[in-house]
Amino acid sequence: MTSKRRSLRFHSLTAALCTLTLLSAVPAQAATADRFPILQAFSKDQVKADYYVSSKLENISWGYLPNRDSKPILSIASGSTITFDTLSHEGILEDQGRDPEKYFASFGVNPDQVLDDAKAIASSELQHDFDKDGPHVVTGPIEIQSAEPGDVLKVEVLSLTPRVPYGVISNRHYKGALPGEYPENDGRKDGANAANPALYQNISKFTPVEEINGKLYGVLPIEKGGEVRFPLKPFMGLMGVAPDTSEKVSSIPPIETGGNIDINELGVGSTLYLPIQVKGGLFYTGDPHFAQGDGEVALTAMEASLRGTFRLTVLKAGDPSLPRAELKQPFAETEDYWIPVGLDPDLDEAMKEAVREALGFLNEKLGMDRATAYAYMSAATDYEVSQVVDRTKGIHALIDKRHFINNLKLSVDINDSTLASSIIQDEFYVPLRVLAENLGYEVKWDPKLHAAVAVAHGKTVTVPIGQAIYEIDGKAVYNSDSAIKKDGVTMIPIKTIPVLFEAHVNWTTSGNVLNATVTPSLD
Repeated sequence: MTSKRRSLRFHSLTAALCTLTLLSAVPAQAATADRFPILQAFSKDQVKADYYVSSKLENISWGYLPNRDSKPILSIASGSTITFDTLSHEGILEDQGRDPEKYFASFGVNPDQVLDDAKAIASSELQHDFDKDGPHVVTGPIEIQSAEPGDVLKVEVLSLTPRVPYGVISNRHYKGALPGEYPENDGRKDGANAANPALYQNISKFTPVEEINGKLYGVLPIEKGGEVRFPLKPFMGLMGVAPDTSEKVSSIPPIETGGNIDINELGVGSTLYLPIQVKGGLFYTGDPHFAQGDGEVALTAMEASLRGTFRLTVLKAGDPSLPRAELKQPFAETEDYWIPVGLDPDLDEAMKEAVREALGFLNEKLGMDRATAYAYMSAATDYEVSQVVDRTKGIHALIDKRHFINNLKLSVDINDSTLASSIIQDEFYVPLRVLAENLGYEVKWDPKLHAAVAVAHGKTVTVPIGQAIYEIDGKAVYNSDSAIKKDGVTMIPIKTIPVLFEAHVNWTTSGNVLNATVTPSLD
């Protein structure tokens, strides 16, 4: 199969961009493809979620998190969905001139291809100290009406959509995993400020996005020729609730109520649990990432603005979906993993804390005695470094759910109905027909193709049995797991639902039941 490459850059992004060599190998029309949609802020009636929040000036803080004295910008009921237009700080900081239009123009980006909220914040009178304040644009806070101290906020990440087709990766003096070694120059000069950004001598790599066979990649040049491509894996670096303090809280270090936790597992489909310390919870988000390696060693990830939709639900004491009886710091889960978190300025202590959190989870939630849990983790649980660059360092565990499959049940919910579902050879399956009909599709069986065909709203999804290649409107789509027949019923892996039907799937462990909640698209 010939790979199809499509530039998501703009007509003006010519020689300045570092992926021009890549384009020379593809048909000329790839370089002049239709513009990638720039997701400027819009109005509530243009989104499907219950609420919408932009990153306009009155909705954000710059460099600091909400605290117990912060006033909510919006009040919502528990269980509501909310869409945020979040904003990356890269391009608006002082070492980039605090002028995103001028900064991105140096890479060939037209003014109308720069986000309006970035321009508004950078040109405002909003005070920001490059040396003392955190860099992040923090959007919120949101009051969840029934939230009380001692409760837990469940944050389901429903969707994350790039607002622009480019990002920035930065290394700044005295920061990152190798401060004093990188950037490789003689350091900051006197007089460095927004009017003289070059004197900071920091390094920022503009990183455009390419679409290849329907998947998005960041692209960086190789000095001796060619380029390196890496897949985008968007997530919000910063999600949290307000801590119980009246002091100013920097956005840089992660804290026990969340904040800048920078865990790259928290993409679409993940669920984050946050301990609530103040009435209303006061949820906020920001620091959007297109991609980040574990450790985030240079200082930043591929920083780029995202439109994110979340469902925010308050969990009261005794709720069976709580990961711990008394949750004291963030905890997360995905389809594949439970993710306890350890945070500490000392990486060794962060590791110890992550192990203790994992032991407590395995003991309380899954009923393992601590000695056996300790032995199990030593044999079969990976610990990853979330980041080492945010003052407080992070370690998180990846406890594989499938190791416990014989002790767990599966439940799949959609539109307030529970679907029949099965765990087959350690994979999670749901009946195609019932699922598709709940999403508004009509399903027929095509004996010639030996496939189920679902049709709705002018879209056709063809799902053959036993093949990893599906079709959407006649275009091949690869999935690592194929559909099967069980008792005459076509079953599809739950992980294929977002790709095939553009629906959202989030996971919660309630007692010994893995609950997958399917939500029709809110994009």
